[in-house]
Amino acid sequence: MKKIYIFLTTTCLLIFSACTGNFEEANINPYQISDKSLQQDFNHVGAFFPSMLSNLFGNQVNHNLVNDSFVRHLGTPTPFVGGINNTTYYIRWNGYWDRIYNNIMAPGRQVIQIAEEGGYDVFVAWAKLIQILGIARLTAYHGPVIYSNYGSSETTILYDSEEQLYTQFFDELDEILAVFNANLDYTGMANFDASFDGDVSSWIKVANSMRLRLAMRLSKVDPEWAKEEGEKAISDAGGLILTNDENFNISLYGAFFHPAQICFQWNDTRMSATMESVLIGYNDNRISAFFDPATDNTLYPDHPDSPYKGIRNGALLVAKDDRLTYSTISSDFENWTERPYFRAAETQFLLAEAALRGWAGTQSAQYHYEEGVRTSFSEWGAGGVDEYLMDDTSLPLDYDDPKAEGAVNDFVNRIMVTVMWDEADDNETKLEKIMTQKWISGYMNSIETWVDHRRTDYPKLPFNYKNDSNADWGVIAADDFLRRMPFTTNERTGNPDGVSDATSKLGGPDEIGTRLWWDTGGSNF
Repeated sequence: MKKIYIFLTTTCLLIFSACTGNFEEANINPYQISDKSLQQDFNHVGAFFPSMLSNLFGNQVNHNLVNDSFVRHLGTPTPFVGGINNTTYYIRWNGYWDRIYNNIMAPGRQVIQIAEEGGYDVFVAWAKLIQILGIARLTAYHGPVIYSNYGSSETTILYDSEEQLYTQFFDELDEILAVFNANLDYTGMANFDASFDGDVSSWIKVANSMRLRLAMRLSKVDPEWAKEEGEKAISDAGGLILTNDENFNISLYGAFFHPAQICFQWNDTRMSATMESVLIGYNDNRISAFFDPATDNTLYPDHPDSPYKGIRNGALLVAKDDRLTYSTISSDFENWTERPYFRAAETQFLLAEAALRGWAGTQSAQYHYEEGVRTSFSEWGAGGVDEYLMDDTSLPLDYDDPKAEGAVNDFVNRIMVTVMWDEADDNETKLEKIMTQKWISGYMNSIETWVDHRRTDYPKLPFNYKNDSNADWGVIAADDFLRRMPFTTNERTGNPDGVSDATSKLGGPDEIGTRLWWDTGGSNF
């Protein structure tokens, strides 16, 4: 049967939008839900899923001016709000909360109710998994969030602590996997699943890979718990996402790829200076798949054979037009029809770190490290991976901003590890290599890259040049990085006691410099 989710997705968005201030559910027309035509081929439950999946990703102010900048993947030429904004550590936009609750948690709650009443256990499990995928990203922004109490009618909605969240994530993943494993031949999801055409075994790999990702987040704050859950994911018979044909990519369902619009229509994003430093310094052939050359050949006198130029994150910017000739993202992204949520390369780098930490079920750290690099090169169609992995001399470059006078916006490279694996290195050096390559491979899916950087302090990214942090949102030291996004203004005003309780669970003030639970600082081993 022809897939019909595009129209129904729009219908669901109109029907099931929700307010997150007090979490009142939207009014629902029961005739639209119970209509027999919608029940045909599971449409009355399945039509929710494409929209929920697509909203795991946000827009410019959710990512490009938040995590994409914080991890130095993309920079902006635009001096938004007089040059004082998220990218310079003064918070102007903080909207990912609403996206997750309005477009994933609210419809997810409705579809779970409908599916439970109809006995559609697989749809219940699928909806719960997507909610985990969303909330696991949201907690990486804020720390404590509302999960177990979502949908409460109480005036004050209490947040879950991070420890409570991860406990519930792992428990629910057990339940989800039990349902999936009992229904391996189920075909009911096919019309609504552009990622895997309803293949239950593929969703088992997503669930296992998510468990491994979440377990690794806890590797410093609770090493024993992390090891237990990580080994459970590694040993599960359903397997992990290990090859590029198993990647979990989310369909854009006919919509645009938002970073392309930001880059080519709005001219608000460009290559970051750090990407220029790392990719050119390492002679990384993925660069041409990631970015287009700069359109001004006077911008890169220090590397004339590599015609790319990036913008420093947290730069001092005067006029947007000054840096529009710097490298855009690759024009190929204008044709993207899906976006990666979980790649095989990430799994390999997770396994490499797991091997360093002594978790059972892995091969050597070197094996998984090199497989991660190879898998990423293959994903992007880049050649020369064998030579790349044998390079024990090349290092990222220092950066000069040719549009600024003197040392303004310049930086000296802090990454002093080469690509080639050396078994004689200590574990910190090995982890730095793993995280540096994982950082590169995480391009266009930078939320987990932001988690890794805060958790390990690798790769050694340049600090902001312009730092506008102050007492309004919290102060970030000149030699440190923003650690979290604050709780939203709507929550502060609409659920103040809940935010107060959440702040106590956060373990520090509701500020951008407060470390999340798993961001412990110090040595990684």
